[in-house]
Amino acid sequence: RGRIVTVCVSTVAPPQARIVDPDTLEVIDTFDLPNADPVGNTPAYQNFSAGGYFYLNNRNQLVIPTRTNHIFVLGQTPDGSEFQLVRDYDLTSVVDPATERMNSALPDFQGLIWFVVKQTGEVGTLNTKTGMTRVLRLNEEIQNSFTVDRGAVYVVTSKRLYKLGKQKNGKPTVKWKVKYKNDGTVKPGQADAGTGTTPDILTGGYVAIVDNANPENVVVYRTANRLKGKKRKVCEVPVFGRNGSATENSLITTGRSIIVENNYGYTDIFAPDANKVVTKAGFARVDIRRNGKGCRKIWTNRTERAPSVVPKMSSKTGLIYAYTRPPDPSGSQGYYWSAIDFRTGKTAWNKYAGSGFLYNNNYAGLGLGPDGTAYLGVVGGIVSLRDGK
Repeated sequence: RGRIVTVCVSTVAPPQARIVDPDTLEVIDTFDLPNADPVGNTPAYQNFSAGGYFYLNNRNQLVIPTRTNHIFVLGQTPDGSEFQLVRDYDLTSVVDPATERMNSALPDFQGLIWFVVKQTGEVGTLNTKTGMTRVLRLNEEIQNSFTVDRGAVYVVTSKRLYKLGKQKNGKPTVKWKVKYKNDGTVKPGQADAGTGTTPDILTGGYVAIVDNANPENVVVYRTANRLKGKKRKVCEVPVFGRNGSATENSLITTGRSIIVENNYGYTDIFAPDANKVVTKAGFARVDIRRNGKGCRKIWTNRTERAPSVVPKMSSKTGLIYAYTRPPDPSGSQGYYWSAIDFRTGKTAWNKYAGSGFLYNNNYAGLGLGPDGTAYLGVVGGIVSLRDGK
């Protein structure tokens, strides 16, 4: 129907699914999702359960892991005016709601829904036809979402990157695993002491993450199960500076190119000095060499400061779109839409979005509509940017 569907989270109210008009940003309908207190020591502003990740299935239905460890499938009434609960998959028999929270759920190419659990590192599959679940416990914290390829799923924990397959009964199984560099510290802006990225699959048989070294590295691995004399790791390229690099968002990948954003210094949005704290600057592009023998850094943008946005790139315009906040001694918290040239790394333009707490996006991802309009969820709602406005 050409409308926005999203999930809005709050620290004072239950999460909600919403239908939003893309032109006026008017909320057309809401659906309250189950609420539950966070478990563990996750700060409220970094609690990504029930809203941090969801997807649209092939029927344009929202598939959402809830805070009560169910998976909801939300459709719409025939006239499109309201949400409608289509299915409710109860996974509490394998994911204990008292101690565990699902982070993300995604489908594979055979129709199973995979899910990951933060606290115990459980990776499971759900057969939507039979309701059967199968679980593999990695016993390593999973902070982020995961990535699905044909015949494989890539999961990154606070210690390792895993390539997983599945047995005939659907149970996940490890194809290979690799440990990445980690100094064991939670850097300012990070949700835990590990990578902040969801794995990215690249053409040519590669998968990329950022590690948790100091300074951090963009790390690329070969995806093949059998390497035939080649090493698993293709390259490990340091980005940004020592004691000033941390990423808590997905990489952008296109072809053999990888773009990484620096989030070092992002702080609790409720902290007393949050209006004055700015993050370290930095975007960088790293390319895998054509022959697969290593990588090279193409450019670093040391101007733009993107506190926590999940950036996007348009292959049509050749621009990387971000949401930035430059230093401001007055503490007015001015936020800007920013575009960086993919080829050169130079800033193409900045456009003022607004100032203050309500314009903080707090880890939300930027989206590009079919007409090129940019959308972003912020504390106060949704903001958009259109050409010429």
